[in-house]
Amino acid sequence: MSDTRLRYTVLMEQNEDRGYTVTVPSLPGCVSEGSTWEEALAHIEEATAGYIEIARKLGKPIPVKVSVPVNAGNAGI
Repeated sequence: MSDTRLRYTVLMEQNEDRGYTVTVPSLPGCVSEGSTWEEALAHIEEATAGYIEIARKLGKPIPVKVSVPVNAGNAGI
């Protein structure tokens, strides 16, 4: 196992209940939530680590990058 740290872009959206949903576009299906911004980030870090761990165990490739266009709808503007 490598000590290399991977960095991923995450998309965070505020929910109607004022919590947050976070996705990692490079890791299909990697989604998490949190009641606060900080909690959502902590949860997606755990989800990302779990995704990568399982992919490695299954011998699947680890996605590195997916381009995500930034616009007013996903930039929080």
